[in-house]
Order: sequence, then structure tokens, then C-alpha cells
Amino acid sequence: MMTRGRPLSRFLFARLPFARFLLGKAARIAAILFALVLLTFLMVKMIPGDAASRIAGPDADAAYLSQLRSELGLDQPFAVQLWNYVAGVARGDFGVSLATRQPVIELIRDRLPYTAALAGLALAFVVVVGFSFGLAVAIATRDDRLPWLDHGFTIVTGTLGAIPELLAGIFLGYVFAVSLGWLPISGAAGPGSVILPALAIGLRPALNLARVVRVEARRTLRADFIRTARSKRLPAWRIYLRHLAPNVVTAALTIAGLVFPFLIGGAVIVENIFAWPGLGTAIVRAVVTADYPVVQAIVVLLGLLVLVTNMIVDVLLAIADPRSTVRT
Repeated sequence: MMTRGRPLSRFLFARLPFARFLLGKAARIAAILFALVLLTFLMVKMIPGDAASRIAGPDADAAYLSQLRSELGLDQPFAVQLWNYVAGVARGDFGVSLATRQPVIELIRDRLPYTAALAGLALAFVVVVGFSFGLAVAIATRDDRLPWLDHGFTIVTGTLGAIPELLAGIFLGYVFAVSLGWLPISGAAGPGSVILPALAIGLRPALNLARVVRVEARRTLRADFIRTARSKRLPAWRIYLRHLAPNVVTAALTIAGLVFPFLIGGAVIVENIFAWPGLGTAIVRAVVTADYPVVQAIVVLLGLLVLVTNMIVDVLLAIADPRSTVRT
């Protein structure tokens, strides 16, 4: 059997490193996710008291507590409780909220789109703005040109890139919502409501990415193949788009994959500043009210979201640089 003129064995062998790479990544995700599920189960077990006591309240009699523990399965052996929890998570069943008695999966379903939209927009802002800004400054300051721009870029990105999401959210809200009135200050009243939270989350990683991209781009601009392209009198736009940008995008994708967990962590803080109805506000409320099934579900879900996003970035890196499938 032939495949485009090549033997099937050669066709499969050529794709074996990438298939092995994907299987390895999938196995790592499964192992980390299982560990995360186990940790969320043990986290609740180490807290004094149990769910039945929190539901019934301090004045409940012993008979009612015993009945409630039986309904929740808390009277079963530890191993059985662990198995039931893992099996429930595998089915997407995290039980019911201790505060509202609402199925946790319904709460997740209602709030996940808001967090996904916020994190997605913030990630797009980080990649587009960070990559473009860093690349533009590297091109403008090539061969030690415009030293004032180079120093200004370093000062601005170093200063603003150190501002935490909490302060960035407060500052952006005061300027663009309270003072100028351009954007909503809280809630999810319309498409414009997501802009300020996304900027607050993405500002610091975008500036840090710009610094990395500038360093990588300046190093690439000194490479021999760039000098060769210039010696051929190629147009500047062609050198930058076809020779410079593809060699910098690998570093940009790597950094984007690394900052995504920080975007998720920042979303928990920023959602509460802007009253954004996502998982961040839900998990803070659940922690305050000791609603542990909701905390468990959100932690597992956010962990899965980070793992899947990192795998997507790794796959994109493998496509851009097939040698990474061999090194990984």
C-alpha cells in the first residue's frame, strides 16, 4: 500500500514522533487531573466538621444529622466516598451546593461562559498587543537606533508590568468608568462590560510578553539569515513578516502558555472588583459560605481549563517547530 508514492511504513514512521508527543501530553493531563481531583477531595476531608453539620446548622439533633450523613454518603468508608467522588467528577456530577441546594453543574453551566469570555479576551489581548508591541519596538530600535525609545520602553514596561491585577482594575475602573464614563463599572450589561476586566487581567502579562518578544526579535535581527535577506535587497515588510515574525512567534506562544494560569488567577480577583458574574465571584462566595462542593468543582474545572490550554499551545508549538516533539 502506498501513500502519495511513499510506502505506508515510511508514512506512519514520519508521523510517529507527533503521535507519541500527543499521547504523552494526554497522559500527563490525565495524571495531573487525577491528582487535582484527589487533592480537592482530601482538602474537604481535612476541614473540621462535615457537610451534614454545615447544612443542618449548630442546633440540629443527632437523629437528623445521622439521616443527613446517610443521604450524603458521609457514613460510608473513606475508600467508598473517594470512589463515589471520582466517579461523579468523571460524569460531571459534583453534587449539590450546600448553600443553595442547587446542582453544582448548573451553577458552573451558568457562570462558565462569562469566565471563558473574560479569559479568552484577556489572552487575545496579551498575545496580540504583547507580540505586536515588542516586535515594533525591536524593529524601530534595531542596530542601536532611537536609544530613547529603547530606554522608555524598558522603563514603561518594567513599571506598568509590575502592577498587580487588583490595582490595575481599580485604576482602570476609576479612569474609564468613573471619571470618563466610557465603559460600565460593574456587571455584565453588554459587550463593553468585559473590556475593563480583560484589560486589568491582561495588562501586566502583555507588557511582560512585549519585553520577551523585543529581546528575541533583536537577537533574531542580528542573525545571519536576516543579513542574507537584506543583502538580497528584499523589501523590509517581507523580511519582517516572512523571516523575523515566524522565528519570534515560538517564544511568544511559549510565554502565552505560561501566563494563562496567571490569567485565570487574575480573573478570580478582577471578577470580584467588577462584579463580573463568572466563576471567580462564585468561588469567593463559596469559600466565604463554606460551600465546598462548589469550591471543588471550580478548582477542578479551572485546572482542566489550564491543562487543555497548555496542551493546545504545545501542539501549536509542535506544528511551528516539529523538533519540539522530539525534545518533549
